[in-house]
Amino acid sequence: METRKVDVAIIGAGTAGMSAYRAALEHTDSVLVIEAAQYGTTCARVGCMPSKLLIAAAEINHQLGEAARFGIDVAGSRVDGARVMQRVKAERDRFVGFVEAAVEEWPAEHKLMGKAVFTGPNELLVDGKIRVQAARVVVAVGSRPAIPAPWYELGDRLLINDDVFSWDTLPESIAVVGTGVIGLELSQALSRLGVRTQLFGVGNRFGPISDPLVNAEAKKIFEAELNVAADARVESVARSEAGVSVTYTQGGEAKTAEFACLLAATGRRSNIDTLALTQAGIELDKFGLPHFNHATGQIADTSLFIAGDVSNAHPLLHEAADDGRIAGGNAGAFPQVRVRPRRAPLSVVFTDPQIALVGARYGDLENSDTAFAVGQVSFEDQGRSRVIGKNKGLLRVYAEQGTGLFLGAEMIGPAAEHLGHLLSWAVQHRLTVQQMLDSPFYHPVIEEGVRTALRQLNRELRMGPPPIEGCLDCGPGA
Repeated sequence: METRKVDVAIIGAGTAGMSAYRAALEHTDSVLVIEAAQYGTTCARVGCMPSKLLIAAAEINHQLGEAARFGIDVAGSRVDGARVMQRVKAERDRFVGFVEAAVEEWPAEHKLMGKAVFTGPNELLVDGKIRVQAARVVVAVGSRPAIPAPWYELGDRLLINDDVFSWDTLPESIAVVGTGVIGLELSQALSRLGVRTQLFGVGNRFGPISDPLVNAEAKKIFEAELNVAADARVESVARSEAGVSVTYTQGGEAKTAEFACLLAATGRRSNIDTLALTQAGIELDKFGLPHFNHATGQIADTSLFIAGDVSNAHPLLHEAADDGRIAGGNAGAFPQVRVRPRRAPLSVVFTDPQIALVGARYGDLENSDTAFAVGQVSFEDQGRSRVIGKNKGLLRVYAEQGTGLFLGAEMIGPAAEHLGHLLSWAVQHRLTVQQMLDSPFYHPVIEEGVRTALRQLNRELRMGPPPIEGCLDCGPGA
């Protein structure tokens, strides 16, 4: 049996694994990346980029439908599903090509294709024929869709998001189960492209939102546009002559609907169970995950490290990249293990309107000992939002009582991807609400809505200048 000895072995060549590779190389050239399937990121192949391409096409078609409200008549437009998917796949392949080109530049001795399992604390067996002895190991094997076992009986009519981006054209109809990020984005995009779509959720929860008022606003917005059963129990699914038969209970009433296919957006599970990690002497918790330090990536007090969504801690591309940088750097420098500060939390859902969560989530603040205040603004009457016909949504902002330190925000509304960055920078740099208000706001822009929410927040904090009587949004810079 062939044996290879290296300083650092990295299992997985996605976003986290590639980042870990670059970081480890800063300390040693004895690095080996082991990949079981294909080099490259989930984001480029079947995640962020192809989904945004589909959403972009849906947005164009939706805007055509909205043109009449601006006094513009658009006639004769239609969705050509084959051409939509042709562009999605062509641009997707272009993004993937960039990633593959980067990996091709790695030295051949740094790459090994095959499935790795642990056979000891610092030993891996790849495809049952190559033994890898590594002084340190970074686990970055990612995650996979979590699908109820009975659904597999649907065969090729059961889809995950990966399958959507291999379509040659759009289906006539689809059931989407799950109101998380994937379910929300794809169901709205497909519906706007003319696919008969029904979205199924549980508990009236939408995406990662934890603030009940923002969630209620999301429910109102999505139910006005989409066919949503936001609190339904899918009892069974079965193959039918039409495609897929979905039996579900909603409001105590049993219902059945037929679709061409079913997209399972029911969450993801870690691939950690594929590694036989216990053979390395690592104890797993009740969820099958190892205990690790979030600031260093180190698993317990060992020479093993973890990075990316395999840990279920940071299932976002930029977070996975940071994970890889931290874990790879510490693996390379081991036994020196250093804490690396993390960036302020930021997540965005690319629905319309968009959803953004920044810094501390409302749900986490509610369950903490932090005394905090809340400010908010509705976008229904926000000036620029009305001008462009995007006046839907709600922003809620949070700050610490006593200090005025800005803690975070949750929102659904226009330009949330941009407002989210603005607010995350404020969290990152530990600004107070007053410092944020002392910053410039142009007119007329959507950011003025942020100022309105911050002013209300400052009043709740009992900080800043007293409000002018009879004016909720007056003062310097108004």
